[in-house]
Amino acid sequence: MTSYAAAGVDIDAGERAVELMKSKVARSRRPEVVDDASGFAGLFDASALLSYRRPLLTTSTDGVGTKVMLAQALDKHDTIGIDLVGMVVDDLVVCGAEPLFMTDYIACGKVVPERIAEIVGGVAEGCRLAGCALIGGETAEHPGAMGAGEYDLAGAATGVVEADRMLGRDRVREGDVVLALASSGVHSNGYSLVRHIIKLAGLSLEAELAELGRTLGEELLEPTRIYSLDCLELARSIDVHAYAHITGGGLEGNLSRSLPPALDALLDRSSWTPPAVFEVLAGHGKVAQADMDRTFNLGVGMAAIVPADAVDPALALLKERGLPAWVLGEIVPGTGRAHYR
Repeated sequence: MTSYAAAGVDIDAGERAVELMKSKVARSRRPEVVDDASGFAGLFDASALLSYRRPLLTTSTDGVGTKVMLAQALDKHDTIGIDLVGMVVDDLVVCGAEPLFMTDYIACGKVVPERIAEIVGGVAEGCRLAGCALIGGETAEHPGAMGAGEYDLAGAATGVVEADRMLGRDRVREGDVVLALASSGVHSNGYSLVRHIIKLAGLSLEAELAELGRTLGEELLEPTRIYSLDCLELARSIDVHAYAHITGGGLEGNLSRSLPPALDALLDRSSWTPPAVFEVLAGHGKVAQADMDRTFNLGVGMAAIVPADAVDPALALLKERGLPAWVLGEIVPGTGRAHYR
């Protein structure tokens, strides 16, 4: 006779993981969350949307790419969930939407309850930082398809925006100003190139690098900054025209998505100094500037396009909230591209 356990799936471990993560998930709860005793689905009270004149529901899904491989290599799993939330909810906020709730999915070679609880704890913390609720998820054990120490995670979130308050390219005007909102580091894009550089240069994740002031591994696992509450507050306070979440494709690629066909964003590279980690990666990997530009955020995790007369109050508000920001460029006649001077 054989069994599910003999095939590599431990149901008891899965149940223990659920028990361990419950208190962590509770930290992300919103008043609109409704308990479902069966646990098969997450419930959210949609009557919260009755105050909207024409609510538009928004949705986004994403993962964290090969950054999970560094978390596994360093056996540090409590922040990778924050990265997941950042990648998902900050796509929602680009159109001005408030993230409402999120679900996650973890696939692993072997359920280690404490490790799964750490991962989900990070997701819950990210949701708390974003102001949304983690209302459900799934953990799947895939023995044979993944190694015992391997896992991957993905998530999806739903948000809402008032139709006539939706932000985007249609609002952008000539003479507007582009603001840069600082990233916390590499965030969660470009890690295939990061790992390639580490391998080629023979770098160790445990190496203390003077330029970074900590180990390379600590720097590369720095969680993604979550911008949703800052961006929502900024849009409530001033006339924001558009946002751009700077992920894979870099500043030029992502900012171009928020521009109308007849306008360009002219960016000033001298307006900031990218964090040291990008110089480390470019130097050790001998990566050309064009590839750095197209792969990494280079220190700008979100961009905001605002009227010129809103620049000072916008920068003051972001400073008050502890988010470094600066004038990155301007909107000029063109063909719908973001580019450097």
